[in-house]
Amino acid sequence: MTTKLEDKHAGNGNLLGEGQPYLGEKYQTNGKPVANGRGEISVKQEANGKCGVPRKSLNMYSWQEIQKHNQKADQWLVINRKVYDVTGWANKHPGGSRVLNHYAGEDATDVFRAMHLDLDIVKLYLKPLLIGELAPEEPSQERNKSSQLVEDFRELRRTLEAMNMFKANPTFFFLHFIQVLILETLAWLIVWHFGSGWPVTIFISCLLTISQGQSSYLQHDLGHLSIFTKSKWNHLMQKLMMSHCKGLSTSWWNHRHFQHHVKTNIHPKDPDIDMGALFLLGELQPVKFGKMKIKYIDYEKQHLYFYMVGLPLLMPVYFNLESMKVMCLQRYWEDIAWVSSFYIRHFITFGPFYGIFGTILLIYLVKFLESPWVTYVTQMSHVPMRMSKEENRDWLSAQVLTTCNVEQSIFNDWFTGHLNFQIEHHLFPTMPRHNYHKVAPLVRSLCAKHGLQYVNKPMLEAFGDIVR
Repeated sequence: MTTKLEDKHAGNGNLLGEGQPYLGEKYQTNGKPVANGRGEISVKQEANGKCGVPRKSLNMYSWQEIQKHNQKADQWLVINRKVYDVTGWANKHPGGSRVLNHYAGEDATDVFRAMHLDLDIVKLYLKPLLIGELAPEEPSQERNKSSQLVEDFRELRRTLEAMNMFKANPTFFFLHFIQVLILETLAWLIVWHFGSGWPVTIFISCLLTISQGQSSYLQHDLGHLSIFTKSKWNHLMQKLMMSHCKGLSTSWWNHRHFQHHVKTNIHPKDPDIDMGALFLLGELQPVKFGKMKIKYIDYEKQHLYFYMVGLPLLMPVYFNLESMKVMCLQRYWEDIAWVSSFYIRHFITFGPFYGIFGTILLIYLVKFLESPWVTYVTQMSHVPMRMSKEENRDWLSAQVLTTCNVEQSIFNDWFTGHLNFQIEHHLFPTMPRHNYHKVAPLVRSLCAKHGLQYVNKPMLEAFGDIVR
């Protein structure tokens, strides 16, 4: 006879289809696994006969069995000791299918809590995917992880929730939105009043560059659901800030950026450290490309052409082409409409002064000026830090080892959109950025307790470390 966890369900909701087999390891009453490792869902009637609602029997699994299901066509993960088969759901996942695949066969409890805003809604999607739970003798996370560290981090999160650190200040974000609106309006008024000469064009390009940079930070906040309490408002406003104000696909950005968050600096899961054959980062990529004997790029000089290629072309060339390619191939029609409104707005406001071709040049001049700003801010916290293949570390260690902070000041906060607190941002992505500095001492203390190096450096040193 097998030991099973009985799970009652009201109504006609089923966890899985009738007769669908479990591809997992079942445990007998003596604690030994069944030889074939497979079992069928058993359906029992209520003992008292008063209720005809079936009770689903959930299997119990070992970590050894769960870790076998880590392929694209076979994805299991664990959340709060419950085992979920997300294989069929992956392509419907709003954050992209690859995010789930990156955690297949692993404990995803902390990343699940970190990346989602409204757990009650998300849990509704989890229910049909539930197939069992960890066997009683199994630890709540993989054996290579420190249970004390994991529990201390979860206790820290509970403390921060009690302190309302995840509650946004509407005035803070309203002022940042007004800043963008004022800069965009001022640029048009200056051209309208003074004409489109070179001095005016250069000046308004600087204004629009600041607007674009600050729009990047606002859309980033919205993408992480850290402004509004309702996800739908965050999604709508992100489309406004990202696609209408910046001309980039929201879906492309989110699917790319969420992978970066859940597997920071993990090769090849983090797309932010995959520069193709152009730049080789960390210790693994040079070995890989060396074995392939790629000789058409002098990689010993890559720190020099970073200034000529990486800084100026990230935004106007790479991001724009990648965004357009993904939008078209994936048929993100809503994103295409929003991005089209970005160009239409510029043609309406600046077309009468510059013409169509001149307006396009203005758009890409601004992106060219914005590119070094965005590149430095986004790369300074990760490129100098640890890069590796999958190590399946706990959430705290995974983020602290691959991320560093930059010293706080009023200017640094504004210039980086508070991404000078990257450690806190990566640990708590849905936290409003104006609370990072309040949380930082508690995070630093927890790192010290567990022997994790909490790196905090001056901004210019952080910029230099990218090249070094």
